[in-house]
Amino acid sequence: MKLEGIHHVTAITGDAPGNVDFYARVLGLRLVKKSVNQDDPTVYHLFYGDERGDPGADITFFEYPNARPGRAGAGMVHTIGWRVASSEAIGFWESRLGDEGFETERYPDGRLAFRDPEGLRHALIPSATDDEPLIADHPQVPKEVALQGFNGVRAYAHDPEQSRTFLEGALSFEHHGEASWEVRGEERGGLYFYDQTDERGVGGAGTVHHVAWASPMDDHEAWRERVEAAGASPTPVIDRFYFRSIYFREPSGVLFEIATMGPGFAVDEPAEHLGERLSLPPNYEQLRDRLEQVLTPLPDTRRQLATGGR
Repeated sequence: MKLEGIHHVTAITGDAPGNVDFYARVLGLRLVKKSVNQDDPTVYHLFYGDERGDPGADITFFEYPNARPGRAGAGMVHTIGWRVASSEAIGFWESRLGDEGFETERYPDGRLAFRDPEGLRHALIPSATDDEPLIADHPQVPKEVALQGFNGVRAYAHDPEQSRTFLEGALSFEHHGEASWEVRGEERGGLYFYDQTDERGVGGAGTVHHVAWASPMDDHEAWRERVEAAGASPTPVIDRFYFRSIYFREPSGVLFEIATMGPGFAVDEPAEHLGERLSLPPNYEQLRDRLEQVLTPLPDTRRQLATGGR
C-alpha cells in the first residue's frame, strides 16, 4: 500500500473573515466548503483548495474567534510548502504579496517564504513533477502562476531519527536524505521534512493542528491496522461525511491523519456552487438555525471578485 501524498493540512485561525480574505482573495484558492468543526460545531471548519476541492490542495482551518497567537515547536508542523510552476510564478507572488503588505523571503534555491496574517509560514517552491496541477480559478491569478497543490510540510522535532522506523515501516515513507522523506502513490506524492529544535510549541492561531495523508478508500482500514501494529494509538475510523479519517501521533509528536480520497465535497452541493452556503453533515443539520446565528459572517470573496470588486 502507498499513501497518495498529502490529503489536507488543518490549521487554526482566530479570524475567519480575515482568513477568507487572505486564502481566497490574496492566495487565489477556492473556498470549497464552509462547514463546522465536527468535534465542536459552534466553530467553523473552512476548506480551501483547487477548483474541484481535490485531495492534495486542501488547506483547512478551525476558527476559534480571537484565539491567542500560537508558536510552532517540537512535535508541530511549522511550514506548508506549495508547488508553483516556475521562477516566473515566484516573481508574480513576490510582487503580489508585497503589494498586499506581506514580507517575503526569497532563497537561493528559488523558494519564496512568507507568513499569513496570523503568522502561519508558507513556502512556494518551483517544482518539476508529473502530478496533475491542482489549480483554482481566480481573476487576478493567471493559471500559469497559480498554486498547484502541496509540495510538502516541514515539522519540528527534538530528534527526527526517532520517527524514522515508524515512517518507513508503518507508513512506507521513502527516505530522501537527512530528515526528509517522500510519500508517493499511483497518482500523487508529497514530501515530509524535519528541522531539529528543543523548543516547545504553543498551539493557537497561526499554527498547524494536523497534517492528513491521502488513502484510497479500499485501503483505509488496512492503514489503521498497520499503524496500530507499529505501536501507535490510532482512533477508530471516523466518518467525516466528506471523507473518513483516523488520527494518531507519530513518534516525534506530530498529529497525523489518514483520510480517504472520497466521497468528496460535491456529495452535498453541486461542484459549481461549492462553499457558497453553510454545509452541515446530516447528523448536524438539526443545528442549522442555531449555528447560523452564532457563526461569524464571512465575505463572499468569489462573488466579489467575479463582479469586479476587491
